[in-house]
Amino acid sequence: MLNFNPITKEDIHKLETALLIGTLFRKEVLDEIRNSSERLTWVDSLAVASGALARSKAGMSISEIADELGRSEASIREHIKGSSKAGKLVLETYDLLKDGKLNIENMLIQDDKMNKLKEKLYEMKKIMEEVIDLL
Repeated sequence: MLNFNPITKEDIHKLETALLIGTLFRKEVLDEIRNSSERLTWVDSLAVASGALARSKAGMSISEIADELGRSEASIREHIKGSSKAGKLVLETYDLLKDGKLNIENMLIQDDKMNKLKEKLYEMKKIMEEVIDLL
């Protein structure tokens, strides 16, 4: 069960994962990613927004979140407020999850392919982080 005000690192990770998967598999997001020439940037923005919101719900400060995710405080603030497109989508997903209108556990159980896609997503994210570190 998801904790919408996570306390432990594991709870934060579970909420972050649910937010990312729940957002990624929304129809409008899938369409945006399919039609975008900047797919990796889009996926990265959603991952950062998911991580920022999960950590914010755990009570972490903007500066702590920025340090942990390796992004600027301004970027983190935009995601958490929903000022960025990715932040807005992740906030909407949070509300859907919290209101019981989206059940991530059922989505994962119903479609085993999502677990494989999740693994691929994290592999892509790691590769992007490595490339960014090289720059």
